[in-house]
Amino acid sequence: MTSRFLKTLLDDASRPFRGGGHFAYHYSRGKLSSDCIFRELLKRGIFPSQGHFLDLGCGQGSLFSWLLAARRLYENGNWPSDWAAAPKPLSLRGFELMQKDVDRAARAFGPQHPVVDIRLGDMCEVDFGQADVVTILDALHYIDHARQQDVIRRIRAALPAGGLFLTRVGDAGAGLRYHICNWVDRTVTFVRGHRLPTLYERKLADWVALLSQHGFQVETLPMSDGKPFANVMLICRVPA
Repeated sequence: MTSRFLKTLLDDASRPFRGGGHFAYHYSRGKLSSDCIFRELLKRGIFPSQGHFLDLGCGQGSLFSWLLAARRLYENGNWPSDWAAAPKPLSLRGFELMQKDVDRAARAFGPQHPVVDIRLGDMCEVDFGQADVVTILDALHYIDHARQQDVIRRIRAALPAGGLFLTRVGDAGAGLRYHICNWVDRTVTFVRGHRLPTLYERKLADWVALLSQHGFQVETLPMSDGKPFANVMLICRVPA
């Protein structure tokens, strides 16, 4: 059941990107199928049952398409019995640095998806407004440590009591796995058209300490799905 369901979910989530061209479709499909974090977010019920979402560094909106497809399947009764209920997105806002990704998102979603709003913007500069969930997947380490602190501070201010900040980081204390993770990260960044960046990583304990200082209760989950990476998902909640 689960393998057939995941194939259906992948097909549904990647379908909007067909209109964005060969790269948009195959990049989204490859990412959604190979990265375990998308599956685990739904299976474990980490998101609230409904809410307003903000994704910083959202790319072309693959996470949003995944959430919308999941909700459609859930409402149609096509959902694994051992998974948590799919969340209901009330709004899906995203900011992305790459104009090409913003353009791909516009072609993928358009007016037929009024809950989706993806704009060009730098997470270090844009107004976050208010949200129930804020996500930064594999992007926080592209900004220096001082700006990391400022972004985290502003995320905390944007969330209500019980709000969720979810991010994935590399554990700089993980030795060889960390270096492999960095090599893959740089390769994907280059393929997407970015210059090779300076990375501002931290050891896992330092990430947790930083987030705790800003008022979050932090849970850590390894998120590499058996691959030799140092990826860790940080589930950061504002105390209710």
